[in-house]
Amino acid sequence: MDAVAPMLPSQRVVQVCLFLLSAIAVMGGTLQMVLGQPDTAPRLDNVHRFMAGIYFGCGLICFWAALTIRQQDTLVFLIAVSVFIAGCGRLLSISKVGVPEPPALWLGYLVPELLLPIVIAVAQTMTNRAVVS
Repeated sequence: MDAVAPMLPSQRVVQVCLFLLSAIAVMGGTLQMVLGQPDTAPRLDNVHRFMAGIYFGCGLICFWAALTIRQQDTLVFLIAVSVFIAGCGRLLSISKVGVPEPPALWLGYLVPELLLPIVIAVAQTMTNRAVVS
């Protein structure tokens, strides 16, 4: 039986980031699905819970990608771009209507949404270069 080659450090970085994104999305999606959007119109609550389901599903995709990291490439970049775009949406919201209360919580969401995708993309690029070499 062939021994499995050790995982590259850059792959481990991507894997850890994907597990982190997975935990955030699964917990956040579950919480938002249960809470909904209180004190609002039925249409907005409906959209909110739908998006919570998408968020939860993205968490499952991140989990699967992390488990199968050795076989992943393009999916890692797609996840990184998606999370970065979501963070940009949050940033746009903050610039248009302000930071929700409590500000530290919402800024705490924003920072990883903008930084983790960059870390993931750089680490995956390093992995791709190491595998080709």
